[in-house]
Amino acid sequence: MRPSRRAVITTATAAAVSATSTASAAQRRRRLRTGFERLAQDGYSLLDGEKAGIVTNPTGITRDARHIVDVMHADARVDLTAVFGPEHGFRGTAQAGGSEGRYDDPATGLPVYDTYLKSGRALADIFTASGVDTVVFDIQDVGARFYTYIWTLYDCMEAAQLAGKRFVVLDRPNPVTGRAALGPVLHKEFATFVGRQPVSQAHGMTVAELARLFNEEFLTEAVPLETVTMSGWKRSAFYDASGLPWVPPSPNMPTPETALVYSGTCLFEGTNLSEGRGTTRPFELLGAEGVDRRWAAAANELALPGVRFREAYFAPTFSKYQGKTIGGVQVHVHDRAAFDPVRTGIALLVTAKQVWSGFAWRPDNWIDKLTGSTRVRTMIDAGADTDAVVAGWQEDLAAFRRTRRKYLLYR
Repeated sequence: MRPSRRAVITTATAAAVSATSTASAAQRRRRLRTGFERLAQDGYSLLDGEKAGIVTNPTGITRDARHIVDVMHADARVDLTAVFGPEHGFRGTAQAGGSEGRYDDPATGLPVYDTYLKSGRALADIFTASGVDTVVFDIQDVGARFYTYIWTLYDCMEAAQLAGKRFVVLDRPNPVTGRAALGPVLHKEFATFVGRQPVSQAHGMTVAELARLFNEEFLTEAVPLETVTMSGWKRSAFYDASGLPWVPPSPNMPTPETALVYSGTCLFEGTNLSEGRGTTRPFELLGAEGVDRRWAAAANELALPGVRFREAYFAPTFSKYQGKTIGGVQVHVHDRAAFDPVRTGIALLVTAKQVWSGFAWRPDNWIDKLTGSTRVRTMIDAGADTDAVVAGWQEDLAAFRRTRRKYLLYR
C-alpha cells in the first residue's frame, strides 16, 4: 500500500528536522572556543591557588559580550587581583599613542596598572608591586607586526621572567587567517615598539603561537609559559567564521575589514598622505590634497588579485588633513582569499609616487620602522616597481617562515 502524500510529507519533514539537528549538533561540537572559554570551562584549574593579574583591553570578552575581567572577578574559583592595561587602556578610553594610567576599576575595584611604553625592569617592578603570581594575557590581535599588542605581549613576557612570574596566554583567532607570513622581516637595528624582533609584516600567527616563538627565539631567558589554545579554529578561517562579536581592538580598527587591509595600508603612516584616520573607513581610505582620479586608475591597471580601487574624496575629522577635503582611493577587497595586503600596500605607495608630485615620506623616515629596514623606501625612491620591491624581501621571509613553522599550533 502506498503511503499517503501527507505521510510522505511528514516523513520528509521529520528527516529534514533530523538532518538539521544532526548538523546543528556537529556545528556545536566544532564551534570555536577561545582560550578563555576553555580556561573557564576547566574551572580555572590552571590558575588554582595563585594570585592572577591579566593584561587585557576591551577585546577580552566572552561570546555573550561580557568582559572577562568582570566574569573572573565574580567567580570564586579564580583569585584575580590586578589588571594591566596596554596602549588605549584596559577599558579603551585612550586614542592612539595614549593610555589610561594607574587607577582602580570602578566596576570591580581591581587595581589597574599601565603597561604602555614600559618594558624590562620598569615593567617587572610593576608586576612585583602588584603581588601577582601569574600574569595572564588575553588581547585580540589583528595579524600585523606593527600592531603594538604583540609587543606588549613580548615586553610582558620579558618582564614576567625578570620578576619571577609565571605567564599564561589565552589564545584568540588571527582575524585575517593564519595561512601565511607575508612582507618584509624586521632588521634588528630598526627595532621599536612597532616591531621589537625579526617578524614579517603580516605574521600569520595567533598570539599563543607568537608567545611560543618569542620564548624560544627572542627572549634572553625563557619565562615559565603556558598557552591555552582554542578549539575549533582553522588557519584558513577569517574572523566572521568564529561566531565571536568583533570589538575594535583600537579606535581606528572598527571592523574585521579594517584588519584585512591594515598590514599593507598602514604603511601610509610613513608618508604625507592620510591613512584614513578621522574617517569611518581608516586604512581603507587613503589620500591627500592634490591627489585625483589618476591614482585609482594607475592602481587598477596593475590588476592586483582580490582588490579594486575607487576614486574617493573625504574630509578627515582628525589627524592628517583634518577638516580638509582631499582626494585619493578607497580600497575594495572583493576576494579576500586571493588578496595580498602587503603587496597591495607597496603597489599603492609606488603608484602614489608616480601620479602625485607632492608625494613625500615622513621626515623621520617612519616608513623604515614600519617596513623594518631602509629597503622599501630606497627602492621606491630609485624607481623600482612593485614586483622588484616585493622580490627584495623574499630571502628574509623564507627564513622567517622556516622558523615560524616550528611554533604553529593549528592546521
